[in-house]
Amino acid sequence: MTIALATLAQAWITLRSEDPEAESARSVARRELEAGRALVSLRRWRLFEVAGSRLPADALAGRLHDSTRFYNPAKERCVVRASADEPVPLGPNERALLVVERGGARRPAAERAWRHATGERVVVGEATVWVLGFEPGADATTLARDLAVARDRRHGLFCNPHFQDWALADGPVPMPWIDAPHDAGTGPRGGRA
Repeated sequence: MTIALATLAQAWITLRSEDPEAESARSVARRELEAGRALVSLRRWRLFEVAGSRLPADALAGRLHDSTRFYNPAKERCVVRASADEPVPLGPNERALLVVERGGARRPAAERAWRHATGERVVVGEATVWVLGFEPGADATTLARDLAVARDRRHGLFCNPHFQDWALADGPVPMPWIDAPHDAGTGPRGGRA
């Protein structure tokens, strides 16, 4: 999928309550993985990218908030980012790790729902973003990279290299991010292990 920046919005979605999967992963990382010992917080977000809409940013955000195809406002919250200049929900000692299923990022049902509601044809991608928070003074980028890909029981946790790709945002989170071109380990998507 090719995306022009002017036609892209990101929807960052997370649970309003505690996330048992994130808490379990944090506990396992701290207990079992050397790179996880400095991990003090872990949050999980679903990331949607909607490309191709002609709606103004506020109307596009409103459409995302009105559609249960993207999230359930009763139990989740959503932060919409309409340009690369807008902030993402990250703190200063946190790194964002994108994990996307190879060939499975596209969401045709959400695309059909959008078209039905607005008459527009859009491309929708979805991925998981793990937000890893580290102790002050820790080398957050190196530790996040070490935790990214599950290589064995003692190394990595978040990405299964047999069917997923990953990317680490070491700096500003790019737009687009889900389907950006990548070079293994160096591009917007961190590649395969």
